[in-house]
Amino acid sequence: MQTINIRGIRLFANHGCLEEEALIGGNYVVNVKLVGDFSVAAEDDKLEHTADYIVVYRIVKEEMAVRSNLIEHVAERIANHLKKKLTMVMQLSVEVIKINPPMNGEVDEVSFVIEK
Repeated sequence: MQTINIRGIRLFANHGCLEEEALIGGNYVVNVKLVGDFSVAAEDDKLEHTADYIVVYRIVKEEMAVRSNLIEHVAERIANHLKKKLTMVMQLSVEVIKINPPMNGEVDEVSFVIEK
């Protein structure tokens, strides 16, 4: 088993329970970890034998564009979409990080991680 990590996918989105979050939006970071057998790709150097990073980015971007109240819901959608599209992936994790959440205090970020 090998692991592919795609970290720091930065996107702007309108997630959150507050009306202001839906209107104003905010900054998010998504990290994806893909676990599978990528040994063929490591040997033959062919893209079709691994998880295409561009496909991962497009899926994350597409799902982040769909408004949700909770980052838990967004992470679930991203994980399900990745699992469906990347059949060579046996396990994955998705972390959605909300930068500067509106919490009436100084908080850098909150995050949710889902593993499938």
